[in-house]
Amino acid sequence: MNYDVIIVGAGSMGMAAGYFLSKSGKKTLLLDSFNPPHTKGSHHGETRIIRHAYAEGEEYVPFVLRAQQLWNELEQATGKQLFLKTGVLSIGQSDSESIHNIISSAKRYSLSLDVLDANEVQKRWPGITIPSDFMGCFEPASGVLKCEACIEAYQELAESNGATILTNSRVKKISIQDERVTIQTDGQTYYANSLVVAAGAWSGDLLSMLDLDIPLTPVRKTFAWFEADEESYNQHKFPAFDFMTPQGVYYGFPSMDGSGIKVGRHDGGLPIHPDESIPGFGELAGDAEELTQFLNHYIPDVEHLKYGKTCMYTLTPDEDFVIDLHPKYSNVAIAAGFSGHGFKFSSAVGQALSNLIVSGKNDVDISAFSISRF
Repeated sequence: MNYDVIIVGAGSMGMAAGYFLSKSGKKTLLLDSFNPPHTKGSHHGETRIIRHAYAEGEEYVPFVLRAQQLWNELEQATGKQLFLKTGVLSIGQSDSESIHNIISSAKRYSLSLDVLDANEVQKRWPGITIPSDFMGCFEPASGVLKCEACIEAYQELAESNGATILTNSRVKKISIQDERVTIQTDGQTYYANSLVVAAGAWSGDLLSMLDLDIPLTPVRKTFAWFEADEESYNQHKFPAFDFMTPQGVYYGFPSMDGSGIKVGRHDGGLPIHPDESIPGFGELAGDAEELTQFLNHYIPDVEHLKYGKTCMYTLTPDEDFVIDLHPKYSNVAIAAGFSGHGFKFSSAVGQALSNLIVSGKNDVDISAFSISRF
């Protein structure tokens, strides 16, 4: 079976790429080992934060603004609500690099940002308690994406454009000869002119078949929902949040339609191989404790744990993305190593992968995500 493009990995990045490539007229096949959206990747758990004034560096801001534009267009195209403008509150010590990056990127790109001292934060959101040397940066135009619904929306449009999506189809072998891509699964062989690899935690194993070694480390992560006073912590009154504290970096969401406050820790995590059995939430010591300790310290009115889940991050050494063409094969585009902060970008990543395949370049600068830095 012959295609213009085969995409390995039909999660957040791959599904978006499938939409943009099929929209451009490419005969597109998406292969996934599971059935997206699923719990084996980095895209489940109902919600993801999208913030524009970016703590990780100013080079991300044009890319995330493009992503926001594309999410808005996806909502219009499908008639589904995918983005909730809850605002995002980032909190940290006043002299921290992350807070400095948020403020400087907001100034450079004229983004709406309220810079608040500790007293102002606590007055606006009485449920928060922070030390006097902390400050807050509130982005009123940022908010929350419904991550699983986003993938389903791109799937719907990709299929309407003629893309083929084959689930539960694990890739066993990839080879390229004379610029012709051959992919073998358990029962089939597929051929294409071009290839996209966007397989999350499995990307390293797949790229090794193409003689490419990118330093990617999958890690186990946890997050959980907690009972909370709906009057104080609902999505209309309480923002999504990032806390950069001496104890660790934490993120969370207001109670969405009565679900309770959702909290996770961004840094740390247990290195794993994605094919291994990953311990569920609560099976390792400290899963619940590190989240409850954070809440007790900074959002003390939140009540008991409801339930928790696990997911995977795939880390690069610098925790920046990889979005690039293969250094040897110009017909292979790669998206990997999103290091726990990639989902918000997946609309723009999908468009970038499509652009790399169609023209070899992207109209938003992605040079910071080049493979050559390794």
